[in-house]
Amino acid sequence: MTAGERVVVVGAGVAGLTTAVVLAEAGALVHVIAEQVPGVTSLAAGAMWGPYLVEPKDKVDQWGQRSLEIFRKLAEDPSTGVRLTSGIEASRTAEAPPDWATTLPGFRPCELAELPTGFTAGYRFTVPLIDMPAYLDYLLRRLDVAGGTVERRRLASLADAGPAPVIVNCAGLGAQDLVPDPDLRPIRGQHVVVTNPGLTEFFSEDTGLSPDLLCFYPHGDTVVLGGTAIDGDGDLGPDDKAAASILARCAEVEPRLAEARVLEHRIGARPTRAMVRVEAELQGDGNVVVHNYGHGGAGVTLSWGCAEETGGLLIAQ
Repeated sequence: MTAGERVVVVGAGVAGLTTAVVLAEAGALVHVIAEQVPGVTSLAAGAMWGPYLVEPKDKVDQWGQRSLEIFRKLAEDPSTGVRLTSGIEASRTAEAPPDWATTLPGFRPCELAELPTGFTAGYRFTVPLIDMPAYLDYLLRRLDVAGGTVERRRLASLADAGPAPVIVNCAGLGAQDLVPDPDLRPIRGQHVVVTNPGLTEFFSEDTGLSPDLLCFYPHGDTVVLGGTAIDGDGDLGPDDKAAASILARCAEVEPRLAEARVLEHRIGARPTRAMVRVEAELQGDGNVVVHNYGHGGAGVTLSWGCAEETGGLLIAQ
């Protein structure tokens, strides 16, 4: 990639917009094409930094740590939607903390008295919490300042994004058809957004591979409650039964949430594969496609690290 080179980024979720910002600020002429701007799955994220259930671990650790550095800087500006927030991750089965958590500021094991009834272990730490509608708006503003452009259009294939010497595929679940990639599958996630009854700290349960999650993330006047992880389900319609279960699980841990008013439901389909795909592919016509997708539920967590690696792959071409 050279300064002033035209680059088309496919997708306007957190991966696509972050990558577009990185490339535009490096001097590329970036044009984003996406059916939804911003992407609905990214809008539906909670979102707390944490590299959950994604591989390859060594690369995920690098990408996640780089993103963590940047989110900490962004948290200095309230307009970004990023805040450093303290809270607890707890377990009902005395699980050891994830290794990434032990390096976070304020990390310490919880006393039993700090934990909700039924929990046997927990850990307190401070981590970036991201209000996704505000944050994605911030990325769009930053892209505009850097000279990037955005086009709302449904693509039939990656080739349909051209002509361009470089196409960056950040299509998320759309890559299933655009690449095509049969190894990509959806994991449905649902959150319920309610009025904030006074919460300032997050809570998250380590539920392992269960499809029923329990977390709540305060964002000023609102709280995002979660959630679900239904493997293989890409339906984006609201599920009233699942929403009621989410509310009940969260209110059991934090009774003040029982009286909170429901504002909206957010549903997304996490684009999941065995390995996150960040790699360059030379096309028969000499053009380059760089893939950056398959982040599962860690798209926000890995966004800056993967975006910078994508930029590095383009420089190497």
